[in-house]
Amino acid sequence: MPKSLFRRISKKFVIICNIVVATCFLMGCYSNYFFSVIWWPVGLLCLAAFYLLVILCLFFIFWLYVKPGWSLVSAITILLAYEPLTNILPPRLTAHFTKTKQAGDCRIMSWNVAQFDILYNKQRPDIRDNMMDLINDYKPDIACFQEMVAGDTLINLNTAYYRKYSFFSVYEYAAKLNLPHYFFSYNFKDDFLNRQHFGLMIFSKYPIINKQSVQYFPYDYNSNFQYADVVKGADTIRVFNIHLQSLKFSEENLSYIDKPSLENKIDIQQSRNVLSKFKSGFIRRQVQADRIKAAIDSSPYRVIVCGDLNDAPNSYAYKKIGEGLQNAFVEKGAGLGRTFSGIAPTLRIDNIFLHPSFSVRQYGRISKKLSDHFPIIADIE
Repeated sequence: MPKSLFRRISKKFVIICNIVVATCFLMGCYSNYFFSVIWWPVGLLCLAAFYLLVILCLFFIFWLYVKPGWSLVSAITILLAYEPLTNILPPRLTAHFTKTKQAGDCRIMSWNVAQFDILYNKQRPDIRDNMMDLINDYKPDIACFQEMVAGDTLINLNTAYYRKYSFFSVYEYAAKLNLPHYFFSYNFKDDFLNRQHFGLMIFSKYPIINKQSVQYFPYDYNSNFQYADVVKGADTIRVFNIHLQSLKFSEENLSYIDKPSLENKIDIQQSRNVLSKFKSGFIRRQVQADRIKAAIDSSPYRVIVCGDLNDAPNSYAYKKIGEGLQNAFVEKGAGLGRTFSGIAPTLRIDNIFLHPSFSVRQYGRISKKLSDHFPIIADIE
């Protein structure tokens, strides 16, 4: 093959690749407009948006040296995605969080506490103590926990049963955290070790005058959410605590994601299994997000929405729930803001959304690995 012909073919191939990556990146950034039951794979493009951005930047640098005019493909694509791009990478280099809260501010914490490590409490009892110490160290005024396990039945502390399962009750958590007002929302379908329950928890320094658990069929954990009306001074704020559909990856699934392969039938079956869980998760989160958004819109008060979305920025769920609200990370955070410690370093799936009339003073991610999620915290005026 003549050298000039090979060069022309290679050039066209690179151009096509650049355009394909640019298209996928835009669809990932604006996936909420494309997402549907049929078009569910755009959810994967949303998850991959940061990596597609890196590839676009490499194309940009490549074309600057080879054919500068073609670098406009990457440059224009990134400019077109500027607004959703700020949800992934806010336009600031650093963000600082000080533990000392300014007078009058309200400190909000959201954390998927992974049952406070109760299942492994006997092997590593220090984990829960460290988690409690961390919360007390930052002194949130309102704390929203997902995957909370506790008992809310008063029992004799001297019974053999209590000694065998020496978990904290809701009352003990409230006392130890100095957050006297709380709302524990759970479904008996998700009972945890008999007298313990598995659900969502809102703790508050301020009085709670109304609380509501919203449940939908099939009444499992992810189909439910909660809210509480909290009174701070002359203001009443409705605080939502949510946890959207997880992907429920097994250890085999996670191992395959770390080292994907299609060498044999087992690998092919594993890839189908992973894709099936992605599809199911995207579709279920769409339904859940629509329900939560309807509840937010019907609130008579300004809202704060905390929780684990199990989805990336610019996803359908993220955009739907955050519509008309500000995101604390976008307002004051920096970098990728990763909140989930597994699978990929780009997963910011935990969020604090706020009514636009609130002012975000500071935002922080506490990078101590005590759960599979990192706690996030924001001070608001």
